Amino acid sequence: MILEQKLNGKEDINDLMKKKDSFRAFPLAAITGHSLLKLSLLLAAVDPSLGGVIIAGGRGTGKSVLARGLHSLIPPIEIIDNELILEKLTDNKSSFRPISRNLDPTKPEEWDKNINQLIAKIFGINYLNQIESIPSKVVQAPFIQVPIGITEDRLVGSIDVSASLNTGEQVFQPGVLAEAHRGVLYVDDINLLDDGIVNLILEATGREQNNIERDGLSLSHPCRSLLIATYNPEEGALRDHVLDRFAIVLSADQSIDNNQRVEITKSVLSHAENNIKFSEKWSEESDNLSTQLILARQWLKDVKITKEQITYLVNEALRGGVEGHRSELFAVKVAKANAALRGDENVNSDDLKVAVRLVILPRATQIPPQDDDIQPPPPEDQSPPPPQSNNEDSEPESNENEDNQEEEQDNSDGEEDSNPDIPEEFILDPESCMVDPDLLLFSSAKSKAGNSGSRSVILSQSRGRYVRPLIPRGKVKRIAVDATLRAAAPYQKSRRLKNPNKTIIIEENDFRAKLLQKKAGALVIFLVDASGSMALNRMQSAKGAVIRLLTEAYENRDEVALIPFRGNQAEVLLPPTRSITAAKRRLETMPCGGGSPLAHGLTQSAKVAKNALSTGDIGQVIVVGITDGRGNVPLGASLGQVEVNENENVDLKQEVLDIAAKYPMLGIKLLIIDTERKFIASGFGKELAEAAQGKYVQLPKATDKTIAAMALNAINEF
Repeated sequence: MILEQKLNGKEDINDLMKKKDSFRAFPLAAITGHSLLKLSLLLAAVDPSLGGVIIAGGRGTGKSVLARGLHSLIPPIEIIDNELILEKLTDNKSSFRPISRNLDPTKPEEWDKNINQLIAKIFGINYLNQIESIPSKVVQAPFIQVPIGITEDRLVGSIDVSASLNTGEQVFQPGVLAEAHRGVLYVDDINLLDDGIVNLILEATGREQNNIERDGLSLSHPCRSLLIATYNPEEGALRDHVLDRFAIVLSADQSIDNNQRVEITKSVLSHAENNIKFSEKWSEESDNLSTQLILARQWLKDVKITKEQITYLVNEALRGGVEGHRSELFAVKVAKANAALRGDENVNSDDLKVAVRLVILPRATQIPPQDDDIQPPPPEDQSPPPPQSNNEDSEPESNENEDNQEEEQDNSDGEEDSNPDIPEEFILDPESCMVDPDLLLFSSAKSKAGNSGSRSVILSQSRGRYVRPLIPRGKVKRIAVDATLRAAAPYQKSRRLKNPNKTIIIEENDFRAKLLQKKAGALVIFLVDASGSMALNRMQSAKGAVIRLLTEAYENRDEVALIPFRGNQAEVLLPPTRSITAAKRRLETMPCGGGSPLAHGLTQSAKVAKNALSTGDIGQVIVVGITDGRGNVPLGASLGQVEVNENENVDLKQEVLDIAAKYPMLGIKLLIIDTERKFIASGFGKELAEAAQGKYVQLPKATDKTIAAMALNAINEF
């Protein structure tokens, strides 16, 4: 009915559809709670170069709703109308393809070389003097979502195969980063994206420019977009490096009561029933926020922050043990953006507090020391207290002066600004103020996630997700059709002259292979000395560590194996597995006692590791040797080649060191956990770890929890 009324009023159908799309987004003003997150998104919209916002939270906490709600408030942008410009071109229109998207007609310094050549051809060399006459149009700021399975060429841009086939020249096809210029670049489930893709996004948005060096192209275009990302910590942790690149990192998990939950449910149902009517209900609040955002962008360039205020932010970062300098840089931008959002040209104490809460507190790694010497700098207009006289006769006069000063201060209280330039006390003080609950929720979610998730990937040409094309060496297993066509496209015009009957001509040099990637876990092989009086304790600790690691094996794709060595041989008691049930069944019997065939144990571990690496599902192998490094059975005796008493002249220590020295060449890492007491330790374990270029740890009272933790640390550090 509404559509018919609009059409009867002769409104353009495209404009109407755009309005309908804007109504579909849930208004930011209608979202219950999330006050800190809504403020963070508004600040990022005021200054898109601020550093972006990342929202962590569980399922159904409104992360995507917040991002889309912000987009509806962002004002439209004016861009160069490429279509009208091409209409003014009389010849060879196909050869002019703009590299960038959403270019600002008032900023020619951002235009790419193609658009500069095109405008110069139409308007002349002195086209900069007639910028007002260049065709432009007003469009809604773009909202571009990055798909989880996006490839590198779609993200940064690549050769347009169709256009290149027609023209016989390399024609660039802009990617997602170009389309998001001057808009919102939204990355949902950023922790599930390929690490290389995430690095490219952070690099382009951080530099505000995307540099393309691929497929024979060497181009660049501006990429000034507001970066918003979300992720669920339960689906895997995010690298600390990625978290640090975002200015604001908060949690969408919030503590809400029953009334708020009822209100959220009613709002969602009302929006689903009639989103246009629901949006009109909140139109006044949305218009106010949008107007406030437009004015804040205009005021931002005039906002000033003093040196003393920057010093306060730096001191807060130092008190919180924050690493690097990004925290204070982001905090300064947040404080200025908050001042602009308030409509003030000067940063005050409230702006500094907001910057500390949003930027520095989530990055804090320690409780600040209670040091009375560290005080916030006083405001500039504060005068020092009058000197006290030592003369007892002058006490009444001094008391009178103090009374007069108190009266003057009382009279001036109403005239002073309620918000000083700098807070009276540090926020990062255990007794100063309450920390925002949203920050505590984020910290708990971050610690709960820990270092979970796969820590390595495997590249191949047979199995996995398509990452990028490469020039093949030898036989091509899987052809990258897109890259092959891109490589052949520029030469089609000349090749058709020789073979006019063929539409597309592919030569051997054009073929490109697919580089595939898949996540891979680690194999932890516990090599346990099951000989001697302490064998039972070592085996029990190793068994507990195996069970502990297997509890996380599914998420991390890790496998665990157990090889005890005793008597004359080492036995693979538990082959590589992720099954807790299989591990418990295999580890019911714990054989102990006898000799110490360490050489055979190292050899067996190497065989298991080599077989695991050849499957293509394991990215790294770590052998955790729970031993003092001493062996008393030669390898020849373990293999049944000679009798034990015939190997008395064999240097057992050197034999073990020679085997360990081959581990780096096989791609095997070695961690030695020496359970001997320090005063009786022989030092063989340390020499064994050094021979394998591994690590040595002495833990006389090694528990299953400690051993499991050491193994996890070794996986992350090696």
